[in-house]
Amino acid sequence: MSSTRNAAPHVSDVTSDGAAWLASAGAYPRSTLALWEERPEAPVVLPCGSAFDVVSAPAIFGRRMLDRLWDDGPGSGPVAEFRGRMLLFAAPGTAQRLPSLLDWEEWGARGRRGGRTGAVPPLLCHGAGDAVTVPAPAGAPPRSGSRWLVAPDTRQPWLPGPEILLWAAVRAARAAVRISIFPPPDQGAKVYDVSRRR
Repeated sequence: MSSTRNAAPHVSDVTSDGAAWLASAGAYPRSTLALWEERPEAPVVLPCGSAFDVVSAPAIFGRRMLDRLWDDGPGSGPVAEFRGRMLLFAAPGTAQRLPSLLDWEEWGARGRRGGRTGAVPPLLCHGAGDAVTVPAPAGAPPRSGSRWLVAPDTRQPWLPGPEILLWAAVRAARAAVRISIFPPPDQGAKVYDVSRRR
């Protein structure tokens, strides 16, 4: 990938070490690297479960999670945007554990009706046996809907585990909920014009 690194690097470009880490997830890493050498704008489908798991969130909620991770937490691992979803790369095993943690905390899809569950949208967890499409390592076309927000830059990136992503999801959900101390207005109540008071 050294030929693609000659140009001024973009913050969202994957380094050659980051590309090697991504390629290590597949059965044929050298073939993946050769494809990226020839076509650095090509997205690739990679298996989850060995090098990383992926938690996929709707774009806006995923951005809120990412903000919580960087503003109040330890930061994030690699993060990509793909077709309106945020892909948060996580430690292997996260996909299996995170849904049960969300359910246990009553933030999951099977939580109580009328409880806190409406604030966390369903998160798609991709682990062993799953595969995800990852953006190209360098400059994807603007209209592709695919790009790196936090690009891999090392052969061993730090990856958050299920507890950290649970923390980020709960904080993002709480930030999205607006709490009012006033009861909702009574729709049948009479309205008086107090501007005419003497």
